[in-house]
Amino acid sequence: MRRPAAVLILIISLFMCCSGNRGNIEDATKAYDQGDYKTAYRLIKPLADQGLPKAQFDLGAMYDYGEGVPQDDAEAAKWYRKAAEQGYAPAQTNLGMMYEDGRGIPQDYTEAARWYREAADQGWPTGQGFLGALYIFGTGVPKNDVLAHMWISLAISGLPPTSEVRKSMRKIRKIISLQMTPAQIAEAQRLAREWQPKKER
Repeated sequence: MRRPAAVLILIISLFMCCSGNRGNIEDATKAYDQGDYKTAYRLIKPLADQGLPKAQFDLGAMYDYGEGVPQDDAEAAKWYRKAAEQGYAPAQTNLGMMYEDGRGIPQDYTEAARWYREAADQGWPTGQGFLGALYIFGTGVPKNDVLAHMWISLAISGLPPTSEVRKSMRKIRKIISLQMTPAQIAEAQRLAREWQPKKER
């Protein structure tokens, strides 16, 4: 008899907890978008400390860009990592960038590729594009034009049609295509068609 009551209390507590966090993160995002970084930080920090991946990512971005807090690459990387380890694709991509650039953490192209891959596997277009770029040059991964073409094609299809990043990626894919045989291009297109996102951890 106690077990059903305990389960009911747990469900109600989780609902209240999560719905409250959703409101706070929305309020924090609104404050951030309006340039009220002091309020955004006040709302985001406790949520990040509680382990909410979106809040951890947002806090990382605040440190990354010095918005509402002093710019601090090491602190940005720390918060991106916390969210990335929970499977949050935007944080995985940003952590990959920190590794690629050696900002706040030692430069490590293999780790950059690993984190881009985590985000790319979930269907995050930016992670797919950055992973594709690493395959072009063989940075952190073996050079592979077929995989570069595939990942960049997936990124293009996931980005908004009017995005400048999408336009740039289309140009990059065109340049890669000039170095590929028709069979390689066909293979890259087949891989892109057959690709399926993996579920978040």
